[in-house]
Amino acid sequence: MNYIQLTEENLEKEHICCAIAGSKDPQVMAKKAWLRERLREGLVFLKGDVRGKCFIEYLPAEFAWIPMEAAGYMHINCFWVSGACKEHGYANDLLERCIADANEKGMAGLTVISSSKKKPFLSDPGYLTYKGFRLADTAEPFFELFYLPFTKEAVAPRFKDCAKKPKCDAMGFAAYYTSGCPFPAKYVPILEAHAKENGIPFTAIHIDSREQAQNAPAVWTNFALFYNGAYVTNEIPSEKKFLALCQEKGAI
Repeated sequence: MNYIQLTEENLEKEHICCAIAGSKDPQVMAKKAWLRERLREGLVFLKGDVRGKCFIEYLPAEFAWIPMEAAGYMHINCFWVSGACKEHGYANDLLERCIADANEKGMAGLTVISSSKKKPFLSDPGYLTYKGFRLADTAEPFFELFYLPFTKEAVAPRFKDCAKKPKCDAMGFAAYYTSGCPFPAKYVPILEAHAKENGIPFTAIHIDSREQAQNAPAVWTNFALFYNGAYVTNEIPSEKKFLALCQEKGAI
């Protein structure tokens, strides 16, 4: 397998693995605009030379859009190998390249967000444990912060208190999201439209700065859905699931 690293020079012509669509697709446009700025801050997007989900994306934790304290660490923002790319050792290849790069750059270790049980969009806790990662901290309802220290002296990272027990002040549904994940650019407006059609209060909060993200009310900032201030999910629901969720919450 050959691997390709995204750069400012090849960003426009290369696909971004998680959203393989035309350059004018709103998901692709939002993600690539976000990536362009992050590349200047040291983000690395390394992908297999295939048309599928086979990539790792990481950057210095000080620039990560996550409410955590992880001085000196490299944070894995997204790590996804699926479909026909699974069971070929590509995940190990990508992680080993990330570890080597972080070591070469003098980082204290790696951090990554996972969960108590495997969840969509979050790294597999079983795989992380197998690769030597340790549990550093937890946040409600199921988030776990794993880390791989490179030295015995490395200080364990932690989630910020603002996100340990996720909540917000908005009534009805509130969706916090960033452009670090491409999918909200397409699906949040769809959810917003369905809510409006059914008379359901819905507030969309686009987190558009690192400072805002690092003080967000939930540790998973790519997408966080709340209802009447209480945390609901990190998954972007389909239209059908959203309406079912509205019925479950008594919103309709």
